[in-house]
Amino acid sequence: MKDLIITVKQQKRELICILVCLALATGVNVYAIITYATQWKELYTQWFKVLALTGFFYILTAIFRLIFWLIKNRKSKIEN
Repeated sequence: MKDLIITVKQQKRELICILVCLALATGVNVYAIITYATQWKELYTQWFKVLALTGFFYILTAIFRLIFWLIKNRKSKIEN
């Protein structure tokens, strides 16, 4: 069986990506709190929904990154 090696650079990139998704989901939560004039305790009581939204954003970015990689990879094969 072949070993799978994940470099430090790849780990940092994924960590930054998931942290950006978490910040975006938290921002959406803050926006909803302000828009609907609800209590600020929802910032931590709705934490599981924020985590689910973070996962959704991460999967969405993964799909776009995969599409971008496929287009880039196909373009490089056409040029060769």
